[in-house]
Amino acid sequence: MSKFAKFMKENKVAKENEMHPVTKSLCDENGKPLEWEFRHISSKENETIRESCTIEVPVTGKPNMFRPKMKSSLYIQKMIIASVVMPDLYDAELQDSYGVKTPEDLLFAMVDDPGEYNELAAYVQKFQGFNVSFDEKVDEAKN
Repeated sequence: MSKFAKFMKENKVAKENEMHPVTKSLCDENGKPLEWEFRHISSKENETIRESCTIEVPVTGKPNMFRPKMKSSLYIQKMIIASVVMPDLYDAELQDSYGVKTPEDLLFAMVDDPGEYNELAAYVQKFQGFNVSFDEKVDEAKN
């Protein structure tokens, strides 16, 4: 038996998809908000999303020097889109019904209440494992 047997892929717990109501404006025939299906994204997918949302900005007072800056709202938006399984935000028929042509625009059209969008963003971050804030980690490290 390998000394790494416990770390083998067959011992890794699969992360299940989860259902969650997103908006009160889309309901079933009984008035209950429709549940959307979410999947976990991999660390590699997350890194690709993060890199696509990072830009180089000039450092003030330092010519030809740049620092990375992440567009956090774009990052959250892309993470939500990557996480949503159902409804399919890439579906042309669904996009056409809202008069939009991109999954980003469809997301904003379907979840057009800012409070609900913020709740969705918080839910997806927690679902993807970002459930402890950086400040909480700093406080924990201090103790």
